Amino acid sequence: MSAIDTDLVHQFVYDAHNDLDSVKKLLKKEPALVNASWDWGGGDWETALGAAAHTGRKDIAEYLLQRGARIDLFAAAMLGKLEIVKAVVADDPSVIDKRGPHGISLMAHAKSGGKEAAEVVKLLRSTGKPTKTTSKTPKAKKAEA
Repeated sequence: MSAIDTDLVHQFVYDAHNDLDSVKKLLKKEPALVNASWDWGGGDWETALGAAAHTGRKDIAEYLLQRGARIDLFAAAMLGKLEIVKAVVADDPSVIDKRGPHGISLMAHAKSGGKEAAEVVKLLRSTGKPTKTTSKTPKAKKAEA
């Protein structure tokens, strides 16, 4: 198995933020892209599923999952997968403070899921832990330093 062209990985992850048609075309061209990740810098790694998750693109996320993408907590939150989020939070409450791609919070991911993720938002709020949705990307943090 050979490495995937890095330009193709970059394009795939970038397009997964908002372009389902491009995601479909690129995945047809190179099926191994489904779990590929891109480093935006400073260790800010993102998969196509991660891109779809923080932008609330359920259509893209569901397409990727159907094609074999590995679900993560942030995508589960956006998709309103309450039982998954509940199980992980029960096992390790500190996950509420973890950040996804670009430093975006779990709560922000859940909120991007709209009505379908309302129960996840409610669960996260019920923990009593602060659930700030603001974030700074590693690039923004570096620029401030």
